Amino acid sequence: MDEILAGMRRIEEEENGNQRVPQMNKCLLGMAFLMIFFAGIPRQTFGISWDQLSPPEQQTLRQFKDRWDQLPAERQERLRRGAERWQRMTPEQRQEAEERYKRWQELSPQQRETIRKQYQEFRNLPSEEQEKIRSRSKWFQDLPPEERRELREKWQHKEPREFRPKGPR
Repeated sequence: MDEILAGMRRIEEEENGNQRVPQMNKCLLGMAFLMIFFAGIPRQTFGISWDQLSPPEQQTLRQFKDRWDQLPAERQERLRRGAERWQRMTPEQRQEAEERYKRWQELSPQQRETIRKQYQEFRNLPSEEQEKIRSRSKWFQDLPPEERRELREKWQHKEPREFRPKGPR
């Protein structure tokens, strides 16, 4: 900081004939001071305190209580929104979510990474294409289990361009 001030004073002394220079130097000095002052402060956005969560959110997120203050603000917000969604779910929806989570946990790290990549590719598709995929997926899920099994067997032995499902387009 002393070096910056000394440099600013030298410039002012060299240019003492021009009145605009001292004003400009003061402005630059102020900016330099602010930059140095704020450089030491971490750029952190403050998240939600544990006490700001509703009692049902605290109950849902109880496993995070001890480390809540160390979580990044974005993660806290995602968890809070998830707890909020959980509270709105029916018992059947919660059961389904727990089963999906259990299946996810049983996947290998490579399988999880593949799914994450596919999901990101899906999110990058135009919305019309995403809707088409959702529609076809719903059509498939609505089929009787035996028919789904038969289609899976056909699809496993065919090239992607050889077979097009008869479902909605």
